[in-house]
Order: sequence, then structure tokens, then C-alpha cells
Amino acid sequence: MLVRTLTVAGLTAALIAPSTAARAEPSVAELTARIEKSSTELEQIVESYNKLNEEIKANKATAARLQAQIGPLEAQTAQSRAEVGAMAATAYKTGGLRTARALLEPGGPATLMDRLSTIDQLTRDRQERISGFTDNQRRLLDEKSRLDATLAREAAQARAMGNTRRKIERDLARLYEMRRAAYGRETEAPPTRPDRSAEPAPTVPGNAGAAVRYAYGAIGKPYAWGADGPNGYDCSGLTSAAWRAAGKSLPHNTRMQWGKVAHIGRGDLRPGDLVFYSGLGHVALYVGGGKIIDAPSAGRNVLKRDMNIMSIQGYGRVL
Repeated sequence: MLVRTLTVAGLTAALIAPSTAARAEPSVAELTARIEKSSTELEQIVESYNKLNEEIKANKATAARLQAQIGPLEAQTAQSRAEVGAMAATAYKTGGLRTARALLEPGGPATLMDRLSTIDQLTRDRQERISGFTDNQRRLLDEKSRLDATLAREAAQARAMGNTRRKIERDLARLYEMRRAAYGRETEAPPTRPDRSAEPAPTVPGNAGAAVRYAYGAIGKPYAWGADGPNGYDCSGLTSAAWRAAGKSLPHNTRMQWGKVAHIGRGDLRPGDLVFYSGLGHVALYVGGGKIIDAPSAGRNVLKRDMNIMSIQGYGRVL
């Protein structure tokens, strides 16, 4: 009887133990690992969103430029066509009289042939002009047609990205919930020394110096996805804003920035260069001494830290 009682008690304990373990709250370390994983995944989605926005902006600008070219060309073509039409009508109406007059006037048939030849030459000249105008118009209209198709496709993608935006917001809500559970608050506290005078920006010559000074001025500002300042930044938003302050234009997307900069080696790094991380989901501004300034991830603030935060894809210099 005692053995049976112990067996039942042991079985009950075995059934209860897993359930108790399953209900255990995750540790801070476990939550931190989840936060980092979620942040990395989110950053990839955010950068995809940024890339689409950059492409849409570029194509809209191209569409406007083409439309501006097409308008005057259409007017020129219509005017030239009207001129030739009027010439043809005049030649038709007066051709008989002109022929009779030419036959009666001195020179006779020779004068007639000269005049008809002149009319024919003028007509050919006009037709050549029309042909040139029409060819150019057709080429531009074809380009505009292709561009309209591209914009339509990207508009559909933008609508799809609206769904992605809502997903990002939902994922951010869960991320903030994990941060609150792990750290007691959703976002990092703002810096207590807003002037940050304890660590002034280094003296760097040229445009790179302007970019570095801007990045130092952004330290402590919050991460804000899709933002390029001045009150918040995501990673590529910070690097594009820093170089914009230096008079250089960089697209607000990590992968597109990688395609625009000159690729350099680690040993060639200078303050102002960009450090790209594996997967091209993150980018930072190098400020010297093995340090970067970057906008890390949702819930965190722009900070200066060691450049070896994760596996590095490569390095780039803005020219």
C-alpha cells in the first residue's frame, strides 16, 4: 500500500512539474535575447519599407520630368502638322491657277517645274520635321507608358506596405511589452546631460567633419523607424541626415547606401565613413578609434559604441 501511495504521489508530481515550469516567467536574459531577435527582424522590414519609399520618390520625379518634356513636344508636333496641312490645302486650291500662269509667263514649262519642285521640297522638309517630332514624341510616350506601369506596380506595393506598416506597429507593441517586462520601461530614458559637453565631437576636416558633428549632436535622441530627424532616427535615417548636413545626398535605405558609396577596407576607415552590417539591415557612422554612432533599434537611443556590435558586411566612403 505504501509503495502504491508513493508511486501515485511521484506520478502526480511529474505531471505537475512541467506545467509549473511552463508557467514560469522568462528571465531578463531570455527577454533580452527575444528583444534583440525581434529588433533585428523589425529592422529588416523597416529597411525594406524605406527602400520602397525611396524608389517611389525617384520614379515620381522621373515621371514629372518626362511629362514636362512631352508637353512642349506635343505642341510643336501639332503646330508643324497644322502648317503642313495648310500648305497642302493651299497647294491644292491654287495649283491649277499657278500652273496656267506658269505656262503663260516667260519661261513657260520650266518655270512651272521649278515652282512645283519648290513646293514639293517644302512639303518634304515639313514632313521630315513632323516625322522627327513624331518619333521623339513616340519615344517619350513609350517611356512614360513604361514609367506609369512601374508607378502603378509600386503603388500596389505601397498599399501592401501599408499592411506591413500595421504589422510593424503590432510587432513594436509586443517589443515594447517585452522591454517593459525586462527593463521596467518601453524606451530608454533620455540623457540627463542634454548638452553632452563631456564628449565633444572630434575635429575632422572637410565634409566628413560636418557629418561626424551632426552624429554627435544626435546622441541621446530616440530611435524612430522611418525617421531621418531631427527628433528621431532609424539607422539609415541617421547616416543620411548626417551626410545631408555635410551637403551630400544619401538615400534613406541601408542597401541603397551600400550601392552608392565607394567600398573600402577596414584599414582605410576614416571618421565619417559608413559601417555596414551583415544582411545590410543596419548601418552606422564611423567616428574614429574603433567607435561608431548609430540608431540601434526600437526603444533605444542614438549612442556611440564599439563598431564590432555584430558581423560586418563592409565599409563605405561617401564621395
